[in-house]
Amino acid sequence: MAEQTNEKTYKFNPKPGFVERMNSLLQDEKDRKEYWEIVHKEPNNSIRCNTLKISPEKLKKRLEEKEWKIKQPYQEYPEIMIIESDLGPGELGKAEEHLLGYFYVQEISSMLPLLTLKPNEEDIFLDLCASPGSKTTQAGAMMNNKGNIIANDSRLPRLIILASNLEKCGISNTIITQNDGIDLCRRYGQENIFFDKILVDAPCSGEGTLRSNPETFVMWNPKMNEKFSRIQKHLAENAISCLKTGGELVYSTCTHAPEENEDIVQHLLDNFDINIEQIDLPLKTRPGITEWQGKKYSEEIKKCVRIYPQDNDTEGFFLCKIKKLSDKIKGELSE
Repeated sequence: MAEQTNEKTYKFNPKPGFVERMNSLLQDEKDRKEYWEIVHKEPNNSIRCNTLKISPEKLKKRLEEKEWKIKQPYQEYPEIMIIESDLGPGELGKAEEHLLGYFYVQEISSMLPLLTLKPNEEDIFLDLCASPGSKTTQAGAMMNNKGNIIANDSRLPRLIILASNLEKCGISNTIITQNDGIDLCRRYGQENIFFDKILVDAPCSGEGTLRSNPETFVMWNPKMNEKFSRIQKHLAENAISCLKTGGELVYSTCTHAPEENEDIVQHLLDNFDINIEQIDLPLKTRPGITEWQGKKYSEEIKKCVRIYPQDNDTEGFFLCKIKKLSDKIKGELSE
């Protein structure tokens, strides 16, 4: 059971297996201490200005007129804002500017895949696991409502949320599809439909979201890592098959589990003619690991990015940027 200590801090007892795993990933004692402290604190209120409807400068001015204290932590990305004021329950979601689609409530680590992939106005872009639309709406703004976005999800209730968010944000360059992501990519490949950019923001065990979803402490089970790893390999390898030669794919998760991160990238390296690209982001990142529980990974995987919550006061995340060099398949794919 969770014990509420105050409105900004809560305490869940993590399972011993999870503690052991995280302590293995964070081998410095100070680092561990900072991690276990921050995961029991609520995340910041971070938002992304929807530049299709308003400029960051005008939005900031409007929010400051509400006496909200606004911080723009990254000079090169003024659309990213942190609200430092203490807001009342529901105040952020009920704000007029939110209802008008002027801003999207989005955790900073969730914004990083699109800052890495950088879709532009000429791209045909596939968002394979799109709901609730955080990254799809971000892509629409970055593409200035030009080019084409296919936003896919497998479940109708999630698609309803996605459609609502796209409408509120004024995104008009997007086609919504309801398909199993693996089957969809296979059909695209068979029909010779290829994409310039693909985002595989894969379903995962959610170890990085403890601050916003503390129930993950209770739900965590090591078998989840194995289950999701199988699904992620299928999704990623089939997404590669419908990526143009020279095209780019970002694989991302909100978990720390190597089985769901580096293991997936190694699988792609073993089976496809790809290159792992360097990632440049405006916050502290750590390289992908090259060994886990006796299994060794390619040195190329150091180009992947790990985001730990204690480094930037965010949620945890993993990112890998991949460039497809040819259609050559080097090994055996998943069954």
